[in-house]
Amino acid sequence: MSNALMEKWASNTETLGSWLSLPDSHAAETVARVDFDYVCVDMQHGIADYQVAAVMLQAITMTGKGTPICRVPWNEPGIIGRILDAGARGIIIPMVNSVAEAESAVAATKYPPLGQRSYGPTIIGARAANAGEDYYPTANQTNACIPMIETRDAVENLDAILGVEGVDAIYVGPADLSLSYGYGPAYSDDNEEYKEVLEYIVERCNKAGKVAGIHSTSALAANRREKGFMMQTISGDIAAVAKGSYRDLKTAVEGGAGDGSSKIY
Repeated sequence: MSNALMEKWASNTETLGSWLSLPDSHAAETVARVDFDYVCVDMQHGIADYQVAAVMLQAITMTGKGTPICRVPWNEPGIIGRILDAGARGIIIPMVNSVAEAESAVAATKYPPLGQRSYGPTIIGARAANAGEDYYPTANQTNACIPMIETRDAVENLDAILGVEGVDAIYVGPADLSLSYGYGPAYSDDNEEYKEVLEYIVERCNKAGKVAGIHSTSALAANRREKGFMMQTISGDIAAVAKGSYRDLKTAVEGGAGDGSSKIY
């Protein structure tokens, strides 16, 4: 079954995504219609549990636009398998710090012989069949396993993690990575050491032929693009709602023209 996100990676095309922290399928659909390259349901720090996440993935899929992916709560095969069966086309796995943890992530994401994922693609298999495709034969190649690199230990073990067969990309968690190096939970790289760490991660990914991803912002996108990150989450539902509401209130109070739109709905 094809995966537009991974196809863009294969053609060396930059991918920009959005992040869903609110447990709401309508918000998921609305964000997906913006036409991001991917939309990620966050089950680690977001509010969605499995039942809600499954419906959010369904809402993203029905738009036919951004590829639905999910950050699971932890590197645990049960939830990874269920989320893949529910329709996620990529799994972001938190706090992968070693080869053994990367191998566990791959094992949960991929079917044998590469992994140990249990077979039972109840929903995603039916969707593939409805589209005239067969899910199982290409599932290992078209479901992305994306370990998070967010500690000093992970950086020190990066080459070995990237060398694990079945790891398709890595995703930098900038706040935890910054904390791991003794700085605050920052996204920006004003600190020279942190800047060098980010550049090192991209360089090692390029050498290994793996995609470098990062949690970012629209303001940081140009900086991250220049560094070579090919996967950037540059928006999120909570921030977008807050920014849009603040902007509208400010425009109304100050009597400005805003964006010139007369639409409320």
